[in-house]
Amino acid sequence: MTILILGSGGREHTFAWKTAQSPLCKKLFVAPGNSGTAAIATNVNISVTDFEAIKALVLKENIDMVVVGPEDPLVQGIHDAFLNDDQLKHVDVIGPQKAAAELEGSKEFAKEFLFRHHIPTAAYQSFDATTVNEGYAFLETLNPPYVLKADGLAAGKGVLILNDLDEAKAELKHMLVDAKFGDASSKVVIEEFLDGIELSCFVLTDGKHYKILPTAKDYKRIGEGDKGLNTGGMGAVSPVPFATDAFLNKIEERIVKPTINGLQKDNLPYKGFVFIGLIKVGDDPKVIEYNVRMGDPETEVVLPRLKTDLVKIFKAIADERLNEIDIEIDERAATTVMLVSGGYPEAYEKGKEITGLQHIEDSIPFHAGASLKDGKIVTSGGRVMAITSYGDTYQEAIKKSYQNIAKLHFDKMNYRKDIGFDL
Repeated sequence: MTILILGSGGREHTFAWKTAQSPLCKKLFVAPGNSGTAAIATNVNISVTDFEAIKALVLKENIDMVVVGPEDPLVQGIHDAFLNDDQLKHVDVIGPQKAAAELEGSKEFAKEFLFRHHIPTAAYQSFDATTVNEGYAFLETLNPPYVLKADGLAAGKGVLILNDLDEAKAELKHMLVDAKFGDASSKVVIEEFLDGIELSCFVLTDGKHYKILPTAKDYKRIGEGDKGLNTGGMGAVSPVPFATDAFLNKIEERIVKPTINGLQKDNLPYKGFVFIGLIKVGDDPKVIEYNVRMGDPETEVVLPRLKTDLVKIFKAIADERLNEIDIEIDERAATTVMLVSGGYPEAYEKGKEITGLQHIEDSIPFHAGASLKDGKIVTSGGRVMAITSYGDTYQEAIKKSYQNIAKLHFDKMNYRKDIGFDL
């Protein structure tokens, strides 16, 4: 098969790394890709939301399957664009159709879905610019901290957790009236705060059947001890040590099954990954959010633990026979630590040369915000590279990642030195 992966981050490099190992993959393209994918596939410099350019590439290269990495093209309806085009409808697309992608595209849509199907989640109400005063009144009924979520896609930055009521009211106005996050915050969901420890559950579905992948826990804050600004993710660990068999059973029975059944009942066509952001409150799992694709950097610890041929799994999803596949998981733990540009998640510089990659042993560097320039690998984004390692325990794996990070350098390189600290 000839396969195209859409995206340019660490998630897509990991997809490409795993896809390239499959005997079913004869030729691999990544658009736009990065310096990591360039070494194992053909990068094509097109935007993930330029559907016309993607169509031209698919037809020119006789591409059989498109694997969609990020959420934007899914929310914009790339799967539907293929299904509605006579020249493209034979191509397998891994990722939900537009109606189902609203689970990530709209926080309000996701909350309504959760309540409709009796899936445990936080109490909430949503507001727009005409109901700001009602929003203030609802905040007054809650105990701090206060959780405000921009309804639309805000590149992972649209969630605020605030301890002060007056500050929460000011931010609500800032989001709704002053358009702090643009169109994404034209509607805001206010939620009750859930106190607990977070983890991510990843589910593959062909729309009828499902398979659960290993759990992972990522670390969102820039600073040690989970302090400071939210980022796209500073590292991850899989499996999650506190996720016992009994707890995993609760996740499957109370959350995964009703989610897959809900997709069918609501006629939301879904072929791909369901990312369920969970929080363990006491001994019970509750849903914080859905994403309609794999998480990043969780992909960099979940896919390396997958022993089954990824392309074989994707083909089974496309053909709606996922139930016929047995998924084998590596028993070892996997950890990843994200190297980021100095200043990230705020302003940062690009174009810094990355050195020392040739000295890495026993870890896998997954490139994210890195690109090739004049024969050198340079930084091109905030999250630059994820260093993934295996170990019999997560402590052993994380130690390997840190040992290899010591061999790498770029100007103002930053990373968290405490991934896994809370486990």
